Amino acid sequence: MKKTISAFFLILFLLSCSSTRSLSSKNFAISSPILTTLLLNKIQNDRVPVEIDPGEFQKDTVIYRLPKVIQGTYEVSNFGDYIYDFKAHDYNGNIIKSLKIDKNSWIIYEGKRLDKISYQVEDTFDIENTDRATPFSPAGTNIEEDNLMLNLHGFIGYFDDLLNNSYRLKIIADKKFIRSSAIPKISEYYDKDEINLITNYFANRYFDITDNPMMYGKLDVEEFMVGDIKIVLSLYSPNNVHSAKSLKELIELMMQAQKKYLGSIDSTKRYDIFLYLSELSDTSPVGLGALEHHTSTVVVLSEASSYESLSESIVDVVAHEFFHILTPLSIHSEDIHFFNYNNPTFSKHLWMYEGVTEYFAQHFQVNQGLVDKEEFYNEIMNKIRASMRYNDSMSFSKMSENILDKPYSDNYYNVYLKGALIGMCIDILIRKETNGGRGILWLMKELSNKYGKQKPFDDDQLFNEIESMTFPSIGKFIKDHIVGETPINYNEFFELLGLELKDDNVETTYIQSDGELIFRADRETDKIYFKSNVNNNSFWADQGVRPNDLFKSFKGEEVSLKNINLILTKMYQWNEGEEVSIVIEREGLDIIIKTKSKKTFMKAKNIFEISSPSKFQKELRSSWLFN
Repeated sequence: MKKTISAFFLILFLLSCSSTRSLSSKNFAISSPILTTLLLNKIQNDRVPVEIDPGEFQKDTVIYRLPKVIQGTYEVSNFGDYIYDFKAHDYNGNIIKSLKIDKNSWIIYEGKRLDKISYQVEDTFDIENTDRATPFSPAGTNIEEDNLMLNLHGFIGYFDDLLNNSYRLKIIADKKFIRSSAIPKISEYYDKDEINLITNYFANRYFDITDNPMMYGKLDVEEFMVGDIKIVLSLYSPNNVHSAKSLKELIELMMQAQKKYLGSIDSTKRYDIFLYLSELSDTSPVGLGALEHHTSTVVVLSEASSYESLSESIVDVVAHEFFHILTPLSIHSEDIHFFNYNNPTFSKHLWMYEGVTEYFAQHFQVNQGLVDKEEFYNEIMNKIRASMRYNDSMSFSKMSENILDKPYSDNYYNVYLKGALIGMCIDILIRKETNGGRGILWLMKELSNKYGKQKPFDDDQLFNEIESMTFPSIGKFIKDHIVGETPINYNEFFELLGLELKDDNVETTYIQSDGELIFRADRETDKIYFKSNVNNNSFWADQGVRPNDLFKSFKGEEVSLKNINLILTKMYQWNEGEEVSIVIEREGLDIIIKTKSKKTFMKAKNIFEISSPSKFQKELRSSWLFN
């Protein structure tokens, strides 16, 4: 699934172009690899030429598609919108009739004559700041002189009749490019002039095309081992602000802790991290966050981030994505295993795919000593506060099944908030029933042992299976709070642990309060305003800022939709004592604020340990935090 930054913010071996294949069906060659070529050496106007040779069809009507939706995004991307100059060619090189029938699909009318198709692909990063709808940045594509973000679902499509065919992919690119791929290369050699390097890959089916991103260009690559898993970090920093070497130790420490936390789970022998650091300019991606794949993740973060801030984001985002090797890699439904890229159906179980994954991404940090328990309590409380911005009585399973449609789509981000809290509650309940002996990680391991990569579960039966594997109390929780519409009373779960909620002055950031941003955008006027929750941010309240004040300028720079992400990134990273110079406008008058930053707080409930817990409460809390 995609993981966004809450503060601001997814083969082929081609040795020849031969079109001769043997047919294993009267309509098409099921066993024939689809030969695909990306001509990175012939880019013009930021467009990559692509050629697709599917083999010999025995039918006249052939349909070729780019994905409308890809796994893990839960939103419409319409990658066909970025395809130009689509042509179908016969065996003599003549153009045969084809027609675009929707945003992502082309029909070819003389399939028996079809030799290959060709088209140009435009990237998505360059147009994220325009009025055109674009995919979430980590699912998008980039075509620049020194960087190509090759999320292959943006370049390569599928034929309706050949969805399960294997692919042979040839990529021709400047020999100076560093190549980093989640798909193992089969062969590599120079062209006759030794200017370009030709790399060949193989994918078992189209799913493996969409599930294995690549990056080419001016990359910084570091490798290390976590147990018997090879980790490959490929970083692109356009201005060389950060290096893979500077981040390697942090990521290695984090992933070693994750591996220790997971124990015997070994779903992959290699894991790739593709980290793109954005300038947040007019032609740079602005969707900060990550998109998981089964054995890799694509991450987009801000290049302007300090090392400390970047490290914090990496721990938050990459840890989440790595835990996806458990679910959905090892535990997933038929909707995911047999994903329909043009007309997808969705599982009831986002609470597990995203929620439990996010819970693990936070819980492992306290469990493995990366953060103290107070920091962990604060993170849990932040999720509770933020989740209250969403419909707390909405059925989570119903939302999951209908996630592309309103009002459910408006509640998507709650899968990282309430979804994680659902995971926490189930963890506490299982520990209560087993006197601390087991938790939700045990449950996920049991499900992984029962299913695994190649065996999807029946979406409608999973809840019953979980109850039969655990306890009636888990079944009741599922019925009431995941399938049902009853909000969770978190106090009941905290009481089991000897915890309570009390009023507190809680440290917050300079851009947030009450679990959300203190700014709102007016897209019609291209202006940014302070929201009502600015009153509960002590720093801005002390400066006299009021709701609906216009955020006019930042250090002499006019504030607009185009630069707000970069400005918020800088504000988020303020340390105590930094110079602050902004202009706000109220009732037509400019108000200049010049001061120095200081810690900022909000009045809110926070989690505290009770003074005299029972023995059971102390032991259950210790089990929850550290076992």
